[in-house]
Amino acid sequence: MRRAEFDRLVEGEFGGSFGSWIADMHVLESFGESSSTLIEQGVELRDIWLALCHDFDVPAERRLGEDL
Repeated sequence: MRRAEFDRLVEGEFGGSFGSWIADMHVLESFGESSSTLIEQGVELRDIWLALCHDFDVPAERRLGEDL
């Protein structure tokens, strides 16, 4: 997954402002770090996205984002 796709999914699911807050402040249960920190560490974006989906109970049908 590319960064632009990750950002699109986060914004599509959580909105711009809340999505930014989540990336910077929410500590992912499975990693023990925020998304922003994990991105800086080089963790796969797909794994981060799936962890966010798990933590926020994003339904499977929305995990690929909105239809374009």
